[in-house]
Amino acid sequence: MPICITLLSWLFFSATFELHDNKQNMASFIVAVAISSLAIVACATKKTFMSKSEIKRLIEAKITQDGVIETGIKGVQLFRVTESMRCAPAVYEPCVIAIISGAKQAILDGKHIIYDENRYMCCPISMPVEAGTPTASPDNPLLGVMISLDTKTMTELSIEMAASGGHKKKYKTGSQGLSLARWDDTFTDALLRLLQLQGSELDIAVLAASRLRELYFAVLKGDAGEAARAAFGVGNEIARSIEYLSSRLHESVTIEEMAEQVGMSRAVLHRKFKQATAMSPIQFVKTMRLNTAAMKIATGMSVNVAAMAVGYQSSSQFSREFKRLYGQSPKQWSQATELPQGAIV
Repeated sequence: MPICITLLSWLFFSATFELHDNKQNMASFIVAVAISSLAIVACATKKTFMSKSEIKRLIEAKITQDGVIETGIKGVQLFRVTESMRCAPAVYEPCVIAIISGAKQAILDGKHIIYDENRYMCCPISMPVEAGTPTASPDNPLLGVMISLDTKTMTELSIEMAASGGHKKKYKTGSQGLSLARWDDTFTDALLRLLQLQGSELDIAVLAASRLRELYFAVLKGDAGEAARAAFGVGNEIARSIEYLSSRLHESVTIEEMAEQVGMSRAVLHRKFKQATAMSPIQFVKTMRLNTAAMKIATGMSVNVAAMAVGYQSSSQFSREFKRLYGQSPKQWSQATELPQGAIV
């Protein structure tokens, strides 16, 4: 960057002196400014590319086989997938998923969402989705990092940002489930600084919390920021009701209980829930439970145990609803589906 600034300064002042000597030579000044602007853009692009290359190097050095590994930083995991997988039921907890190589696909409310090294995915609320790795292969491995979003820290930052007046624009009513955001410089630098802590217990103990906070702030300022602030800021009743449900999937949570937890009537909860998630509360609860069960079955859990783990008291009811949603019985699903290591993130 200093070289680029020097180039800009030289071009600018050279053109200024020429303009001073010959005021009719305005064209040379305009050309110099245009070239200088292009130089700045080129340097910024190069800086981002170099930062992403370093992020890729850090990930590749840490994970050499398919799967998901911990980084030592709470809530931060790396993953690698070399097997193509069609979209299958999954549940995204509040997180950011940044792909450094390859691409992932998610389906929400019938919409296909693809994210890769150009755009990261932000999921500020727990969401039942379908997810897959359609392009992963040994020659084109999927590499990325998943960062869990801490509710307390994200809420604090959202409230601080609102109080500062820096983001007064009101979030437009719409789905808060999944958002895509460009890898801007702020996000890229924050992610690099976070991953550079790997390998040092002392650095992680002292700096991890502040660097996670820096990354969260980058997300809240970025393209996905409005949806994230809506989920974690003031008036985040739907996110809180989903959090209540997610921690009690094994229980028979009713819609009335969810509404009571956030001080809403059932009718108001239904309306706002559908606005935020594109699903009714009943549809959301059922899909969340069945997707969670499908993931458990695909990783080897028995059908009966998986049904009980997500709050079903009747195996026959579970089987009926499972087949209605996925077109296969739980037993058929268990025989036909095997998730590749790392594919469920």
